Parts: sequence; C-alpha cells; structure tokens
Amino acid sequence: MMDAAVIAGYGLRECLRRRVFLVVLVLTGAFLALYALGTKVAFDEIGRLGAGVAVDDTVLTGSTLLGLAMFTTLFLGAALAAFLTLGAVRGDAENGLLQPLVVRPVGRDALLAGRFAAAALVCGGYVLAVYAASVLITGAAGGWWPDSLISPGAGLALGVVLIAGLSLLGSIFLASTANGIAVFMVFGAGLAAGLLGQIGETLEVDALNTVADVTSWLLPFEALYQAGLADLTSEAGGLTGVIVRLGPFGGAQSGGALLWLWALAYLLLVGIAARAAFARRDL
Repeated sequence: MMDAAVIAGYGLRECLRRRVFLVVLVLTGAFLALYALGTKVAFDEIGRLGAGVAVDDTVLTGSTLLGLAMFTTLFLGAALAAFLTLGAVRGDAENGLLQPLVVRPVGRDALLAGRFAAAALVCGGYVLAVYAASVLITGAAGGWWPDSLISPGAGLALGVVLIAGLSLLGSIFLASTANGIAVFMVFGAGLAAGLLGQIGETLEVDALNTVADVTSWLLPFEALYQAGLADLTSEAGGLTGVIVRLGPFGGAQSGGALLWLWALAYLLLVGIAARAAFARRDL
C-alpha cells in the first residue's frame, strides 16, 4: 500500500512539473467563463420572451445547458484521464524508466495501483469540481437547479475513472500514441451508441435500440452519462419531461442501481485484466 502511495505521489508531482494542472486550470477557466456568458444570455432571452404554455422554458433551458456542460466535462475528463495514463506502462518501459521500479523498491502491482490511483484522483476530482461549478453557474444565472444534485456528478466521476482504467490497461499493450488513439475511439464509440439509441427511440427501430443498449453496457461511462442526464430532470413531467429527456448527444435514460453495480464490477474486471497482463509482460 505504501509503495502504491509513493507511485501515486510521484505521478502527481510529475503532472505539476510538466504544468499539466496549470494548462487544465487555464482552459477550464475559459470554458466556465464562456458557459457563464452563454447561460446568462439564454436565461435573459427566455425571461424577455415570457413563459411558455406547454413547455417550462426555465427547466428546458437549464437542463439543456447543464446537459451540454456535462458532455463537455465528460470529454475534458476523458482527455485528462487518457493523457495521464496512455504511456503509464509501455511508454515508461520504452524510455527505460519502468524496469528499475518493478524490480525494486516497488513491484508491478504497486506500480499499477499507484498510477491508477493518481489518475483516478485527479480526473475524478476535476470532473466533480467542473460539474459543481456548472451547477452553481446555472442556478445563479437562471434560478434553476437539477432535481438530483449528486448522482449526475458522481456518474461523471465514475465514468472518467473507468476511462482511466481502460487507458491504463491499453498502455500495457500499446505504445503511447496508439493507446491514446484507441481510448478516444472507444470514447467516441460510446457517444455514438447514445446517438443511435436516441435515433432508434425516435424512429421506433428496435435494432438500433438493441445495439445502443448493448454498447452502452459494454462501455458503462456512456450509460452513466445518460443516467446523469435523466437524473437532472427526474421530476419533470408532461411535454417538458419528454423534450428534456431527449438530452444533448444521447438520450437520457436511467440505469438504476444495477448500472452502478455493473460499473464498479466492470472497473474491477479491468483491474484484474490489467494485473494479469502486466504480470506476463516482458519488460
């Protein structure tokens, strides 16, 4: 455990040395500033036009804007997770940095656990912070708050932790560039599944719905994102509820407790696969 903590601390210090956190803070600050401006303009406009008859404009605007912020947050968190882990094993091995560590003073298990812990801590904390800031901006600009505050943020955090785990697993087999490409293609496949589900539900095509459902469960970060969108407006009814649950970039769909259990089991399976593969990896 202490060895893993040492490796995790080393990973965090390396991010500080390379100014990763500084770049992330600057770019995230720019995103939140633009989001605040857009949110204020949108709510001011619906206030000028007046309330809708069949649709609650405040709920529609707030949930759509926060849903878009969640999508952006998931993307930024996924990018951060990938870049923190894409060269964690093979990349360091090719640079000659890994061999002395896995022999002594730490072993392979501690190295994997430490690198994953550092990435999960950074990415999970980052996503929670950006989500919280987006919620506060939305509430301050338009007086709208999501029906569930905690579960959407927790789903995003767990989603990026899953991506970090997949990226770490890929780093055992692939070089840094190839692994980064693979992770982003997997991420894109998850988003495409959400869009397919939305199209299938709108057109009532069962085949598309089946493909989307299977893919979302094979890539649980997409299902967690959809569940987060659903929780934003879980109490909305009528035409407003129908429209907002279409969601940006993938329909909102609640996964229930089973989704959370599966996501945790999925993360455990990824960890077991990474440990087994790394144990057999010739460095």
